[in-house]
Amino acid sequence: MTPSDTRHRSRAGAGRGTLAVYASGSVGMGVWVTVPGLLLLYFLTDALGVPAFLAGLALLLPKVVDIVVHPLLGSRSDREARRFGHRRRMMRTGLLLGVAMVAMFTVPSGLSGPPAALWVACWFVVGNLLFAGFQVPYLTTPSDLLVGYHERTRVFMFRMVLLTLGLLGAGVAAPALSADGGRGDYTRMALLLAVVMAVSAAVALVGVRRLTDACGFRAPDERAGHSTLADLRVARRDRDYRALVLSYLFTGTTTHLFLAALPYVTEYLFDDSRLTALFMGLFLGPALFAGPVWTAWSRRIGKQRGLLLSQAVFAAGSVALLPGAALDGTPGVAVTAVVVMVMGVAFSGLQLFAFSMLPDAVAAAEAAGSSKAGAYTGVWTATEATGTAIGPYVYSAVLALGGFVSSTADEHVAQSGTALTALRVGVTVVPAALMGVALWFQRRYTLDGAS
Repeated sequence: MTPSDTRHRSRAGAGRGTLAVYASGSVGMGVWVTVPGLLLLYFLTDALGVPAFLAGLALLLPKVVDIVVHPLLGSRSDREARRFGHRRRMMRTGLLLGVAMVAMFTVPSGLSGPPAALWVACWFVVGNLLFAGFQVPYLTTPSDLLVGYHERTRVFMFRMVLLTLGLLGAGVAAPALSADGGRGDYTRMALLLAVVMAVSAAVALVGVRRLTDACGFRAPDERAGHSTLADLRVARRDRDYRALVLSYLFTGTTTHLFLAALPYVTEYLFDDSRLTALFMGLFLGPALFAGPVWTAWSRRIGKQRGLLLSQAVFAAGSVALLPGAALDGTPGVAVTAVVVMVMGVAFSGLQLFAFSMLPDAVAAAEAAGSSKAGAYTGVWTATEATGTAIGPYVYSAVLALGGFVSSTADEHVAQSGTALTALRVGVTVVPAALMGVALWFQRRYTLDGAS
């Protein structure tokens, strides 16, 4: 039996136009997820002269705030949903997210090293708080809809396509705009993408209203939102939800480690930082076409099998990067490009299946008499935020162990053989091992009847 809504009659799905307007909010989300994950660690170590280990901490410690704040926002979102009949009030914070993006990449000229790391970390906290206020109610919306198992996948397929556009646009544009490595280049890049984020958030507010009008809105039960600790206990006791969350923690850690590592691979292994934009395009481009294919396949084999396959392919791809990372020149670039494309197809499945299984877990909880969609999503987004920080931190720790030497924008440091070995191991063996742990947790999920 697939998870289904038993206390409410499912409605027909929304039209493509409505889904596209709702999914447009994912463009700005993709920008915020991509740019710090791809460039912030490299910006700290190679433009601001922050030691690798300290740079990793500057990205990790702000996420402690997220771990606390996201569940609180989830419970608050449930309260607002019962009171107002929607979750859009909190989403307005997304309109200001671009301000934090610009400030984060506009470090005063007199700051470098540890003071610069502190500046970036503080603005990273501000940005993460603004992002959480938008993200939690936005991602909870599919769980509120009066639709069934496959229709939830359809909603997330549209979101995945638009998210991929945001990831792809930012993943190609951001490194291209900052390729010269100067501080001013990073500021101009952030200003341009900040405009995109603000427009995306404004469109999303309209999209959420249209989507809930078309599909119906299921308010959380009266117990949801009164106590964040009580909500967290309910989520923790849900065995399938717990397995899904732990799997996604290691999945997110792995994918964000990969993103953080790419600029180092192109700069120090292939000696051409412009390849970062190319590899990001090859990584994210296939997802535009793979999303609909994964959606159709899920109707035949189920989301669980699709997610397990995506995790296995991504882990295998990480190991397959070893030959490319060991070769010099064009052969190494060619091998790496092919592997990165395959990993991009897997990445599409990782995102689509994991996020579409979240409302399935919420629906199952509702059938059991405990619907706390905001709380579940708050824990989920806190987990996602943790993974985005742990991934770069793990990579920075591997670099530090290898003796990687940081630099400022106006200098280039030749790295030792040990540092280059650490760079290779960090982008191949380490992510493969982490994704293996994610796969182990995912196998414990039992809601999907096709698993």
